[in-house]
Amino acid sequence: MNFAVDLASAALLGVGGLACLVGALGLLRMPDFYTRLHAASLVDTVGAGLMLAGLLLQAGWSLVAVKLAAIGLLLFLTGPAATHAIAKAALERGLRPRLNGGNAVGEASSNP
Repeated sequence: MNFAVDLASAALLGVGGLACLVGALGLLRMPDFYTRLHAASLVDTVGAGLMLAGLLLQAGWSLVAVKLAAIGLLLFLTGPAATHAIAKAALERGLRPRLNGGNAVGEASSNP
């Protein structure tokens, strides 16, 4: 049974680390602010959540598990709210998202 818990924990930690790596690559490769913000938000929620789940399996039933669960709850509550606030502030400051052709909203397209 201990081997199964270790294997599941390693899988969760690996997938969480891979999600963080892919999200970091997304921050570098995405074309505009809003898509980069989306990639960062997914890294925060999915990657950190999977890593915390893997750590929870390793902690067992202890005070450490309660602390890890509290950290996870805070991440799941504050991450999306912070991302929404940042996106809303950027939109109010005049930063428009890009559309399919690469133009910001409201700009004329050079394609006929």
